[in-house]
Amino acid sequence: MSTTIQPGEGHPRSTVALVALALGSFVIGTAELVIVGILNLVADDLSVSVSTAGQLVTAYALGISVGGPIVTALTIRFGRRTLLWASLVVYIAGNLFAVFAVGFGALLAARLVTGAIHGLFIGVASTIAAALVAPNKRGQAMGMVFGGIAVSTVLGVPLGTLVGQSMGWQAAFVGIVGLGVIALVATLLMVPPVRSAAPSGLGAQAKSAFAPRVLATLAVGFLLLGGQFTVLTYLAPYLEEVTGITGSLISVFLLAYGIASAVGTFFGGRFADRSATRTLVVANVLLIIALGGLYLLGASPVLAAVALALWGLVGFGLVPSLQLRVITLAGPGGDLAATLGASAVNAGIAVGAVGGGLALASGGPNAVVLTGLVVCAVVLPATWAIGLLKVPGAAPAAGSPSSAAADPVTA
Repeated sequence: MSTTIQPGEGHPRSTVALVALALGSFVIGTAELVIVGILNLVADDLSVSVSTAGQLVTAYALGISVGGPIVTALTIRFGRRTLLWASLVVYIAGNLFAVFAVGFGALLAARLVTGAIHGLFIGVASTIAAALVAPNKRGQAMGMVFGGIAVSTVLGVPLGTLVGQSMGWQAAFVGIVGLGVIALVATLLMVPPVRSAAPSGLGAQAKSAFAPRVLATLAVGFLLLGGQFTVLTYLAPYLEEVTGITGSLISVFLLAYGIASAVGTFFGGRFADRSATRTLVVANVLLIIALGGLYLLGASPVLAAVALALWGLVGFGLVPSLQLRVITLAGPGGDLAATLGASAVNAGIAVGAVGGGLALASGGPNAVVLTGLVVCAVVLPATWAIGLLKVPGAAPAAGSPSSAAADPVTA
């Protein structure tokens, strides 16, 4: 696998390479969220309150949102494949450090660092995935990368939580380290070198990555994910108080949502290849319908389950299209912009969780769903508008993903 692949050239073993990338994203997705299921154990062991232990979630999100772009900027001149395996090495080391952390401060630092590497890995994996396949399959390649994260919420996080609860919270991180080593070996064996088509200088990258057209798309992603997590963060109380289900049934509903999200992410990549802009608009409309149905009909368990399934399919199914648009609109700044996509999404998740908490405190579970619904409805015109944007001077070939997304308006 010594041959360097040109961007968009495709690779005969792209499938196994994409599986390796998906495995890596599965590992980091598991590590990101498994802490939620073992937070009480960490708090007891390190003699802090559960609310203080919750800062481990915040630190990780901050690492992705702020640290990811910074680390990417500092390493922009390195080869993509080198960055990919190096990021996994540091990620493994960070989680190994967490295993032996003797104080809360050390564990907090480990989460901050691994969060930053999470952002770097997703950005690099996205650009490599896009380069491994023909232009008309880039959305599917993105779907593989983000699908690994989606599957981690269904499989990796519950298993990691089970291990942590039965064997101690450190055991969950040991499992992540082991999976990380497997992902690293798979990366070294299966992912070929990919030549970057982008300028190597940070200034040239930043000029394109922070262009208004890219920032507008990132803002849409921030709002779409923020609106969803306003509701998702407090979905369990809603199901209990409004839908009237309790105990293990709540887990069943959440599992159904998680499975729908994983399926939607993979299929969302296919729709992104047809038209990333159209997929974003349709997904936004269906998201409004799903949240509206949950708000109006959530008292019925059957209808609430239908609304959750639709929400799961489109809510994360739009992420490959969003990432593809960000990279496409960034043009030569795609390497840096790929990390900004992860930053915007995670910032939206963090802000949405805070907004949901305020809505819950002031108006109860129904107010939480209404707030998320309003945010997703308000952003719809902007979701349509970013479909009119294109890279200045770009002339995509007919039938390519970018040609479907392009329009005469330039930002």
